[in-house]
Amino acid sequence: MLASIVIRTLNEARHLDDLLVMIARQKTDFDVETVLIDSGSTDGTVEIAKKRGARVTYIDKAEFSFGRSLNRGCEFSDGDMLVLISGHCVPADENWLQNLCQPLIDGKASYSYGRQIGDDNSNYSERRIFAKYYPTDSQIPQKEFFCNNANSAILRSVWQEYPFDEELTGLEDMELSKRIWLKGHKIAYVAEAPVFHHHEESWAQVRRRFEREAMALRDIMPEVHVTPVDVMRWVVSSTWKDWRAASRHGIKSTSKWEMLRYRWNQYLGSYKGNHDHRRMSQELKQYYFYPEVTEKADKDEWLKPLYRTSPHEGQQSES
Repeated sequence: MLASIVIRTLNEARHLDDLLVMIARQKTDFDVETVLIDSGSTDGTVEIAKKRGARVTYIDKAEFSFGRSLNRGCEFSDGDMLVLISGHCVPADENWLQNLCQPLIDGKASYSYGRQIGDDNSNYSERRIFAKYYPTDSQIPQKEFFCNNANSAILRSVWQEYPFDEELTGLEDMELSKRIWLKGHKIAYVAEAPVFHHHEESWAQVRRRFEREAMALRDIMPEVHVTPVDVMRWVVSSTWKDWRAASRHGIKSTSKWEMLRYRWNQYLGSYKGNHDHRRMSQELKQYYFYPEVTEKADKDEWLKPLYRTSPHEGQQSES
């Protein structure tokens, strides 16, 4: 069996080499290939990928959408399993790939996704978002259709029958997971397949990311609606909870002001992308937007001070 690791990139040189080194260190009982789908990098991303032995294909910026890019990358690959990972994610250990693919191999799921964590270079508010959506306990299979392509795997046969939507502005993973879930396929969450997910974004980029995802969510779940009152309530509540958790864990890497700005841009973007749509049920609104993190998640060891070491540190650079 062959697993194709498909990496979607645009100027990902900062973390790509660490990602490729960790891919090379994975311990699996199946074969692995790595392919890159690049949309116009100018920072040496493609050169890094080729140096590490990845096959590279391209998509023009004018054609780009998240779903179309992944479909092109999957078409270019040869694997029976398609492993999707962002160019700014780095596996946390050498068992990531085997663990992520195991539910597919065992026939327990058609689509799986792994844990995402941040380190002290991440905004602490985002680390708490990761703790909410990517808990310490696996669900194989899970009861819902949530999935995230920053760290996921899907059977090629399933993707061929149900390719990613190429028109959505984001959340192509959630749309596909809902589509196949309604057809009886299983989705698995694998906590034992963690990656460090690095976002180095301006506040405008944070806001646009959440706006783009909220626009896509309107099409996937048209009952979702966010009001100005929701925005203010969630900003205040989530920021206060961030401050309290940061104090409890001794976090110094993100200031209170930075946490407030993150939450403001998160919910402002969500409102802008969503505000003109119909009302949603209160239950769904709470699930997808309310900033509550479970008591167990708030005690997560990964929310304490943490720095991801490069696989290059402490040893000679690998060729």
